[in-house]
Order: sequence, then C-alpha cells, then structure tokens
Amino acid sequence: MGPLLECVINLSEGRRGDVIAGIAATAGPSLLDVHSDRHHHRSVLTLGGPDVVEAARAVSARAVDELDITDHQGAHPRLGVVDVVPFVPLSSLTSEHSTDLADAIAARDRFAVWAGRDLALPCLLFGPERSLPEVRRGAFRALRPDTGPATPHPTAGATAVGARGPLVAYNLWLVEPDVSLARELAAELRTPAVRALGLEVGARAQVSCNLIDPLRVGPAAVFDAVARRAEIDRAELVGLVPAAVLAATPARRWSELDLDTSRTVEARLESARIR
Repeated sequence: MGPLLECVINLSEGRRGDVIAGIAATAGPSLLDVHSDRHHHRSVLTLGGPDVVEAARAVSARAVDELDITDHQGAHPRLGVVDVVPFVPLSSLTSEHSTDLADAIAARDRFAVWAGRDLALPCLLFGPERSLPEVRRGAFRALRPDTGPATPHPTAGATAVGARGPLVAYNLWLVEPDVSLARELAAELRTPAVRALGLEVGARAQVSCNLIDPLRVGPAAVFDAVARRAEIDRAELVGLVPAAVLAATPARRWSELDLDTSRTVEARLESARIR
C-alpha cells in the first residue's frame, strides 16, 4: 500500500446518474464522495486512502471507455472526459504547509505515465512547476503533453494531472440572473488564494470558486465578499472540506455556508475506516 493521499477526479459527465454511479463504483472502498452538477455537466469524485492511485486508475479507465468529449456541452471549461486528476497529501489537511507533497508528486507522475501508456491519454502536469489555469490556457499550444500522445485522444481529449495542497471548491448562486455581475464579482475575488469564474448556469448566475489556501481565505470570507455587492440565493460546497477549515468557521454559520461535520475529508475517511 502507498502513502495516505486524497485524489479529487473531475469527470466531464454530470447528467446520467447511472453512468456516473458505474464509474464511481470502480473506486471501491477508496470512494469518499460523489458530487454531480447537470449544468456544469461535471462530476467530482473524491477518493482517499493508501490505494488511491489504483482507484484513480480504475475510475479513469472506465470513464475513457464510457464517456465522449466530442459532444460534451457544459458551463465548466474542460480538456477531456477525465478532466482533472489532482493528488493531495492528507497530512497537509491539518497544517498550512504540506510535509509530504513529494508523495503526491510521485503519485501524480506514476498516474500520468500509466494513463499516457495504457489509455493513450495525453497528460499535462500541474503542481509546483505550473498551475492548473496555466495548463488550461497553454494545452496543445504553448504546452505539449508531458506523457502520452502529442494530440488529444479522439473521444477522451486530455487530462490535467496534478499535485497540490488542500483546496475547497465552492459555488455561490446569485438571486439575480446577472452573469455580468457574477463575472465582476469573480474578478474582484481573484487573489493568489482564490480562483474564481462568473458563469451562466441553467439561466442563473453563479460565482464558481476554488479556494486554494482555504485556511487563509475560507468559505465565509468569499461568501461575505460577494454578499456585500449581491444577494446570494445559496452557497454550495462541491465535494468535501478539510476539518481544519470547518473548525476555523463559526458553527452558527455552517448551515448558511453549506458546511457540515459529515462533509469533511476526515469524517469520510473515518466512516470508511481508512486511517
């Protein structure tokens, strides 16, 4: 068995529940959470434990077999059917600084070599070398695949494979369907700790965020920043949250912010009896 890691696989399929369930089931006991969105046409599968690389391989192989990027339409940008595969050292969830990012980098590199060879899937790496947004902007232009073919897979596209610290994916839905305002708010939120997009999602306006330093800028901070300029209909946590981030948020606000003790990575690992 390998080191204790988390892997948060983003798949370009959010509408066919039976297909998503079949792909997710291949992860076995490593599967901690599934979050699907029909408008983004995207599912986020959170895997965790010592066998996470093998589980990520099983999920990706099934997804490449069953999904087709050529007719995909959704609000979220994507490179392929197995769009993003980041590995996260679980020890980093209780500290501001990872002590074993090297384990995540090693898992990333093993996965990318395997996917390029066995799935003929072009893989572009992100992590300490470059960010995920840089990969999205430069793929097949300024950036060539690090493993696999030089051109996209005919039905599966390409994959961004990464190693990073803990991240919280977090959406804020506005009351008014003003996409221009959502884009303005997203631009104002962007800092080294927050990545944000303003999106039209099912005739609604959404500010979609990745909190890449959630112990410094967490869900409450971005919620309040948006609420100062726009009325928020609801908040949405995508996937799971580190327990340390939940502990740093006043409990009286958890319901408003779509947070709960059962939706921490640590709680799901405990439930799965993974230590």
